[in-house]
Amino acid sequence: MTFTDRNLTKKRPDSLKDFSLPRRESYFPSSADWRNEVLYFLLPDRFSDGQEDKRPLLNRQQLNQARPNLPNGQSWRFDKWAESGGDRWQGGTLKGLESKLDYLNQLGVTTIWVGPIFQQRGHLDTYHGYGIQDFLEVDPRFGTRQDLVSLVNKAHSKGLRIILDIIFNHSGCNWIYAPGTPGGEWEPPYTSGWYQFGSWLGDRGQPIAGQPQTDPEGVWPIELQEPDCYTRAGKGDLGRGELDDPNAEFRRSDFITLRDFQLDYPHLLDNLARCYKYWIALTDCDGFRIDTLKHVTYDQARNFCGAIKEFAANLGKSDFFLVGEIAGGDYNEDRYLDVVGQNLNAALDIGEMRGNLNQVAKGLMDPRAYFNGFDPGNAVMGSHRNLGRRHVSILDDHDHVFGEKIRFSSEAASDHQVIAGVALQLFTLGIPCIYAGTEQALAGPEPSERKWLPDWKGSDRYLREAMFGPSHPRQSGVAGLQAIDENLPGFGPFGTAGAHCFDPNHPVYVRLAAMAALRKKFPVLRLGRQYLRPTAIPFLNLPFGDRGLSGEIIGWSRVLDDEEAVCVLNSHGTDDRGARVLVDANLNPVGSSMTVILNTAQVGNPGYRGAHHVGSTVAVQRQDDIAYVEIQPIPASEFLILTNYP
Repeated sequence: MTFTDRNLTKKRPDSLKDFSLPRRESYFPSSADWRNEVLYFLLPDRFSDGQEDKRPLLNRQQLNQARPNLPNGQSWRFDKWAESGGDRWQGGTLKGLESKLDYLNQLGVTTIWVGPIFQQRGHLDTYHGYGIQDFLEVDPRFGTRQDLVSLVNKAHSKGLRIILDIIFNHSGCNWIYAPGTPGGEWEPPYTSGWYQFGSWLGDRGQPIAGQPQTDPEGVWPIELQEPDCYTRAGKGDLGRGELDDPNAEFRRSDFITLRDFQLDYPHLLDNLARCYKYWIALTDCDGFRIDTLKHVTYDQARNFCGAIKEFAANLGKSDFFLVGEIAGGDYNEDRYLDVVGQNLNAALDIGEMRGNLNQVAKGLMDPRAYFNGFDPGNAVMGSHRNLGRRHVSILDDHDHVFGEKIRFSSEAASDHQVIAGVALQLFTLGIPCIYAGTEQALAGPEPSERKWLPDWKGSDRYLREAMFGPSHPRQSGVAGLQAIDENLPGFGPFGTAGAHCFDPNHPVYVRLAAMAALRKKFPVLRLGRQYLRPTAIPFLNLPFGDRGLSGEIIGWSRVLDDEEAVCVLNSHGTDDRGARVLVDANLNPVGSSMTVILNTAQVGNPGYRGAHHVGSTVAVQRQDDIAYVEIQPIPASEFLILTNYP
């Protein structure tokens, strides 16, 4: 009998001593090279409940049809929609996610990063999952441990991998400080010392006497029920302190109502690692995204990641994927990657590069602002050969720690302009990660209605529309474990309720699927060296030169041995653009040509009559000692790839 079989037949363990971890069993193998993967990130509460067949597909030309009247004769109100999205569980489940594996597979996704699924405090509306109450149980709103195992097994049967989102820096708000604590029992101000522990909290957030006895009380497993497991330093400044200071304030202070762990407490780090080893052994998952990695010291990060890597390797997962959330910009990402070394695969590229990617894709910034981040002479994160292994490219995500909290498509020039950003993700160095809804160009309500929304551009909620279009959210608190709230509309896409947006014919979905399929077919597009190419624009009398023009053609090459793939993006949001793009003269001798292997304008419009159809060739021309291809005008925000080895 396997570890999974033994443990699914009984209640989740109360203690870490209640199970023996396996070794050298048969588990799903790791990716040979994570640069070959295309990640897709979702919050399970906001993705699917598996009931989309009972709801219509959203008609985006008639959004008001999906804005129903509210109870008691109230007409639709956007502030109620926003309230629903900010504070309530919407009802997405693991079974719902499992029902969408074909949708993701056909999109070209290869690895699904699932937001935290661990049990939260029942009385809090922490739908995002980052405030854990039980580290060994699945939140009942999402389903069961069996549902999670089933999801991973079904994903593996379809050639997909699953990454779980984990937290070892903090727990949820499972206890309060002692009565009389300066500033109160819930969120006292930061102290460089420590406050007295007060009481564990019960199922509804009430203080209880003594140790937790039932599953909803306190925190589980029992090893986490020692008060000295926690810093008890109060609420501080998440940015205060130096990165190299192991006692920096941001490393030992509670965030909102979370509770920071004192990771130097004897055996605590090992116990937390054992919690997550349990999930690897139980589910056969393929990696972890590690939350708030910046908020632990280098030694703690290295030791935790090393313990996870070694355990997974002994199961046969030779490169269990670990990617860290490291806030604070490119320097911080680079520092952790260097110090933690091979124990950490990559960092999420959520610093300056995400904002530059957004602006370059929209034609609003010099493309060198993005591509210089890969240059061996300029890049903080290393050479073009190893950079691709070290960072996960992010265009949109669930919180946007840098910049405005709106999706790319919220201020896009067209329904498919986001493809320009995704093209840069898929075909430049790194491991691309698509955020749920990007393939449907989710954008929030139309601009004319945003005046009704509280804190537009400043709240995470507008990054978290529920794709499955619930009619209503769950009720607040413990009641939400069973019942919905019919007084609020569901937080559906584009400011609607009751209609889903899983549309495989959407212009972005269709283009993205074609790009992902081509990326899978050609190793040069995943593994090749990268060069931003000079362009010349005869129409403007601009010769080849080392310049950066926003809103014009951007050309770059990926080179693998003798193969060159030239990527060409029209970064203008509304107008056609063409240019001459330099190519490698040695790889493309006199008389040669390059073949078009992708044209997203043609993919999005089978009746396309413009230039550069797939299969057509473009002659490699000579000017002095350089070689180039002449790119005829292509439509706004569309993308081409040409290669010398089609």
